[in-house]
Amino acid sequence: MKSAAVVNYAPEKGSVEIREIPKPTIGEDDVLLEVANVGVCGSDLHQWTADHSWPVNYPVVLGHEFGGHIAEIGSRVVGWKEGDRVVSETAAVIDPNNPLCRRGLYNLDPTRKGFGYGVNGAMTRFVRVPARCLHQVPDTLSFEQACLTEPCSVAYNAVVENSRLKPGDRVVVLGPGTIGILCAAVARLCGAEVAIVGLEPDRHRLDIAAQYGCEPIMRDASEWAKQRDGLGADCIMDAAGVSATLNIALQLVRPNGHITKVGWGPQPLNFSLDLLVQKNVTLQGSFSHNWPIWERVLALLASGALDVKPIIGGVWPITEWHEAFEKMHRGEVVKSVLKPV
Repeated sequence: MKSAAVVNYAPEKGSVEIREIPKPTIGEDDVLLEVANVGVCGSDLHQWTADHSWPVNYPVVLGHEFGGHIAEIGSRVVGWKEGDRVVSETAAVIDPNNPLCRRGLYNLDPTRKGFGYGVNGAMTRFVRVPARCLHQVPDTLSFEQACLTEPCSVAYNAVVENSRLKPGDRVVVLGPGTIGILCAAVARLCGAEVAIVGLEPDRHRLDIAAQYGCEPIMRDASEWAKQRDGLGADCIMDAAGVSATLNIALQLVRPNGHITKVGWGPQPLNFSLDLLVQKNVTLQGSFSHNWPIWERVLALLASGALDVKPIIGGVWPITEWHEAFEKMHRGEVVKSVLKPV
């Protein structure tokens, strides 16, 4: 049995196409997941446009934001059954003996391989998933929303775990993509005042961010950042996919403030970090997520406290992946979702 899959087959720009691939064979600790929906991530776009900064095992099926029903169970899998509604974490391959894995920080295991770049992902009908990656999806939560648990977990980790916001903090989010908007939404849940910054092509996405109670700002957020006492914002969330925005963050943050960088940017910085020293600023990276974060995010999604419906720009069949990618790439939608056929 073969299924259509969105395959990134080479490192050159545009090396993505539909291919027919065989149904995966699972191991004794795996499940075979029949994919209901899979979100398109900015990293999928970066592999398509060949401006990513991480190693890729070509050819590879794209897609790491996904959920669906369990179709088969490995012989050693317990606690799950065929038909269960689940979403999957992204850490497809880890070393359980790595010191970070032993602490539950398997997202930081340097040998980790994720779906969609290290092993085959979910832009197809069936995907092999280690049972340890699974989380139950409540019946009340649609898969179109549940498949976005992953980017929501990225945002939760950046905002709650790595920024530790307090109610009343003033936060500036740079970059109104999926992660930026979700960081802004989670910061609002934490009781922060939030502004989100973009450029002219981002106007539509800034309007969507405003639905989460954020202040949309075009280009320069200096006035907003200094509004309270003239010193700058308490926290800057850098969710833009370029390196240069870190310089903007250093200008906007207050002395003794905090910058969390969650957006990737392979370009050299080409500017001084003296302001980091002079302002006594904490610079924090934030990568991925782990089990307790997923459980908390699923609870927020199921309760409606965190609503991802505003960012979903449409659902396309897998075979129309190119249109879904293009609409995200051009900024016409925040998040495209695919459905296997």
